[in-house]
Amino acid sequence: MYKIIPHLWFNKEAKEAAAFYCSLFPDAKITSTTTLHHTPSGDADVVSFTIWGHPFMAISAGPYFQFNPSISFLMNFDPSREKNARELLDEVWNKLSEGATVLMPLDKYPFSSRYGWIQDKYGVSWQLMLTNPDGEPRPNIIPFLMFVGNNCGKAEEARNFYLSVFRNAQPGALFRYGSGQEPNKEGTIMFTDFMLENTWFAAIDSAHEHLFSFNEAISFMINCNTQEEIDYYWNALSAVPEAEQCGWCKDRYGLSWQISPTILQEMITKGSDEQVDRVTQAFLKMKKFNIEQLKQAYTGS
Repeated sequence: MYKIIPHLWFNKEAKEAAAFYCSLFPDAKITSTTTLHHTPSGDADVVSFTIWGHPFMAISAGPYFQFNPSISFLMNFDPSREKNARELLDEVWNKLSEGATVLMPLDKYPFSSRYGWIQDKYGVSWQLMLTNPDGEPRPNIIPFLMFVGNNCGKAEEARNFYLSVFRNAQPGALFRYGSGQEPNKEGTIMFTDFMLENTWFAAIDSAHEHLFSFNEAISFMINCNTQEEIDYYWNALSAVPEAEQCGWCKDRYGLSWQISPTILQEMITKGSDEQVDRVTQAFLKMKKFNIEQLKQAYTGS
């Protein structure tokens, strides 16, 4: 099981969007669908799915957050792994383009012979890149964090912070802006990547004007096996008390995390309607999750 899973918050489109993404990418399927009843948003669909073998979760929980390009997903089409990588990239781009907004046109760039950045019809951003197979191998999908506004210039600090928090962590590449690359400040991060619990992330600083920042539309779920793990990550990451709710927290950079017990996913996907309802009502009252109280709700004890 992946330790860290990207989580997408939709208004009503979670099931539709998951099916759409599974139609685009290789090794993709819906793995579970559950409806939580009597939430503040009414009935909330929860969908687990994989694309290109990478797990995602999505929820339909009301129009509270909007996707924006501060978090995107970098898709590496590697000719050494995919025989028809270029053709597959073009095919995915064409399908994603329906109702989408192009942020960077599909073209040749100094860093890739074939690259484009697109915000799909639901608002989720994807970077499609034909990868140089001579470089250091990276996964097919990498969450990509853009540090803008008040966060600009903090990408390296954030990288080091995350590497210190997660026990299984590894630094990757790091490239800095040079002189003459204004408005970006010399020495800030032009690109870096790093691995946290076998999930690779990428990050950049951008001093250009961007009218967006991190929000709850995309969060990262950390699957925890014990209460001690939940306590550890909660204490390390939560920095905005007013954002603490139902296992969600925000770190010092505004990035949203869900510190979630692994057993909760089992409860809501395998439990009876009555068990799922009891667990839902229990966790709606929580900030940090309490595994023992969730188990009591599940069993009705």
